[in-house]
Amino acid sequence: MNNISDKAVVSPKAKLGDNIKIFPFVYIEDYVEIGDNCVIFPFVSILNGTKLGKNNKVHQGSVIGALPQDFAFRGERSEVVVGDNNVIRENVIINRGTHEGGQTVIGNNNMLMEGVHVSHDTKIGDFNVFGYGTKIAGDCQIGTGVIFSSSVIENAGTRVGDLAMLQAGTRFSKDVPPYIIAGGNPIEYGGPNKTMMTAWKIDERVQKHVANAYRLVFHGQNSLFDSVLQIEDQVPDGPEVRNIVSFLKTATRGVISKQQG
Repeated sequence: MNNISDKAVVSPKAKLGDNIKIFPFVYIEDYVEIGDNCVIFPFVSILNGTKLGKNNKVHQGSVIGALPQDFAFRGERSEVVVGDNNVIRENVIINRGTHEGGQTVIGNNNMLMEGVHVSHDTKIGDFNVFGYGTKIAGDCQIGTGVIFSSSVIENAGTRVGDLAMLQAGTRFSKDVPPYIIAGGNPIEYGGPNKTMMTAWKIDERVQKHVANAYRLVFHGQNSLFDSVLQIEDQVPDGPEVRNIVSFLKTATRGVISKQQG
């Protein structure tokens, strides 16, 4: 049984699950799906093409499914797909995909703090935190267990690997590999993210392998291509090292630079 305020505007074409609470002055359009146990706070707009999973909380002033801010958009049918157990705080904007069938995807158990903007066709994994005022441009890819501190700006088409951390105020237009800390303007490598690797129960021995891999990438004199070959030759194999190698091999926009000095 749902608890829907009579001061909310909810399309009869929207598909609602069970035990949903919708506060006054919410606006929900036709082609929207909302899963069980979601809470939609006042002054939220959930627009055509949005699919919310279960147990999500969307706070005041947020707009989910906004039209893409992309000059290529011609009014096609596209989507925002949000998983389960996400907290979307005040004034968050999430744009839907640009082209027919395109999707902006938010996984499960993410926290999007006040003022976050996720642009068209971006794909976000699980258990991520996006700090106040963070802006993510279109066609980005973000892994799992990533932390964006406040006011981070990610430029279009870039990627962030698993368990990476971006420091406050950072702007970047190249890929940020997994398991590292990065920050500054210009952005640069700040070392392995030992705190998050420990929190995710990555063995100390494996953490040393990760550190050795990045020593070859960021502190050597070789090209990225040759550094990857060295990792494959010199660093013991394992899921985390394979994740690093795969990420680096597919970095079409290049990766961030090493520490200076």
